[in-house]
Amino acid sequence: MKKIICKKEYDTETATLIKAYSFGELGDPAGYEEDLYQTPSGLYFLHVGGGEASPYPTEDILRLAKTKVNAWLETH
Repeated sequence: MKKIICKKEYDTETATLIKAYSFGELGDPAGYEEDLYQTPSGLYFLHVGGGEASPYPTEDILRLAKTKVNAWLETH
């Protein structure tokens, strides 16, 4: 998936996957996935998606500030 946010490109095809996190079982309407990526230029983002009752009912890319990366890693 590719998305432009604030004139910067976030692309799962060219970024490096740092960690993948899944909550729930396959087919769980509340289940979701959060995959942490780093772009070649050093930016971080989450590639998210899940069931209709999850925090991410549609596939999306969300920016993640460098200051938030360690906190995300500690909780996932």
